[in-house]
Amino acid sequence: MSRRSLHTPAPDAATLRARLHRARQAAADAGTDALLIAPGSDLRYLIGQAGGSFERLTTLVIPAGDAPPALVVPKLEFPGYSDVPTDDLGVDVITWVDGDDPYRLVADRLGKPGRVAVSDMMAALHVLALRDAVAGAEQALAGPVLRELRMRKDAAEIAALRKAGEAIDRVHARMGEWLRAGRTEAQVGADIAAAIVEEGHTEAEFVIVGSGPNGASPHHDVSDRVIEPGDVVVVDIGGPIAEGYNSDSTRTYAVGEPRDADVADTYAVLQRAQQAAVEAVCPGVTAHAVDAAARDIITEAGFGEQFIHRTGHGIGLDVHEEPYIVGGNDLPLEPGMAFSVEPGIYQAGRWGARIEDIVVVTSDGAEPLNTRPHELVVVGS
Repeated sequence: MSRRSLHTPAPDAATLRARLHRARQAAADAGTDALLIAPGSDLRYLIGQAGGSFERLTTLVIPAGDAPPALVVPKLEFPGYSDVPTDDLGVDVITWVDGDDPYRLVADRLGKPGRVAVSDMMAALHVLALRDAVAGAEQALAGPVLRELRMRKDAAEIAALRKAGEAIDRVHARMGEWLRAGRTEAQVGADIAAAIVEEGHTEAEFVIVGSGPNGASPHHDVSDRVIEPGDVVVVDIGGPIAEGYNSDSTRTYAVGEPRDADVADTYAVLQRAQQAAVEAVCPGVTAHAVDAAARDIITEAGFGEQFIHRTGHGIGLDVHEEPYIVGGNDLPLEPGMAFSVEPGIYQAGRWGARIEDIVVVTSDGAEPLNTRPHELVVVGS
């Protein structure tokens, strides 16, 4: 019956009020009558508490008009929102108990809207029940509305991302403690996960230790493969700090002298590509252009088919969020946008390499939030 709620630092009420106001205005500008925000990062952004998504409906109703927002929440879950300053935020609280129809409560609050937008990650059982309850209203995704708020980080958000970046850098600085021949990826990964918490995160959100041929799989996890002398190892790690903002950084290591003769030259190409992409970041430059800055170098060196993912993703309360640094995305970059720059080259069945920094767009360029060396770091064999 128990539900865990993380009571972690939240923005002050003035900041949250401003965010709610901007969300209301953004909904109106998008021709949407209301936003229905499920528990998760969007809810945390707007009221300072993420809550949890369960079979019982919890949703923040944000009308585009003058009516106040309302938090519709099961009575037994409401204690998890006790830190939310609902009175200061002007948010009504509507609790319900088992046997009530929460979807009807939402419908009654909305009246007869023509168009409502639901959280991108709202559970289908709630989306479909709301569709039935708010009959006649067009349903859309809230993501395109809220991304306009969340993409541009304020000073406090950037400070939190900087703190997260420093914490994950401290973990990478310790890699020689754990990464060596004779240990399995899983053993190394367990030590890294513990260090992620030790160095200031609330948890290890992900730990990738891709040794030898496993490094050619960008989203490899960990396995029982025993790390061998000469292996190239991709280590991609991150997690949230108490403020909710995430780290995400990748470095590539060699366990002793690399076994494959082509590692040095190929890795040098990757270094040039990653540096070129970071240097391309500037207000007004498109996400497409940053992707191209890395991709063109890798392609010209003959590895285009071995670079099999986008160059980067936005980061904040989610590890992956807008903006996405990918070909075809003509979004102009603006100060305050934060994202990864992480090209990779993957030699299937042999080895892979990736270099990843989080950067924030400044008034005239980019501030990298990760400062560990980009060279191929050799650790003890």
